[in-house]
Amino acid sequence: MKRVMWIVWMGLITLACQESENTSDFTGNEMTYALRPGSEYEISGTVVFKERRDGTTTIVVNLTGTDGSDRLPVHVHLGDVSQADVEVAVLLNPVDARTGKSETWLTRLANETEVTYAGLLQLEACIKIHLADTGPGRDVVLAAGNIGESFNKSIASGRTAIGVCKSE
Repeated sequence: MKRVMWIVWMGLITLACQESENTSDFTGNEMTYALRPGSEYEISGTVVFKERRDGTTTIVVNLTGTDGSDRLPVHVHLGDVSQADVEVAVLLNPVDARTGKSETWLTRLANETEVTYAGLLQLEACIKIHLADTGPGRDVVLAAGNIGESFNKSIASGRTAIGVCKSE
């Protein structure tokens, strides 16, 4: 019995150390942005940028109101959320509609430019979660929000519209 308890205790210590190693990958610097509904679907949530010790970023999307087994595309677009046809800066890992979650470790933009946590906070950009990768669902924005400098500028301007994405 003592041996079983010792094994259980060692297992708990091992799990605690593994969790500690995961949190030690981060500096503690985080920025959270709101994602608001972008269409008739009642989907909203947050996107959190977490600075890693190497200067890169883990991006965590948490949505409420999703269901089904779809994988919802997540794009970082250059420019303000209200602008139509803005370029895609990077594709993030899709949101799992069952859980409403996505996590991406971001080191480079789509054009292969390295990007740091500090660089993302300075980027004039927005995040849009789409209904689908292709077809008519590609133009449906489920949730969106400004990030970086676009977020800072939108506070002053009070913009509320969500522009249609470039469909190339």
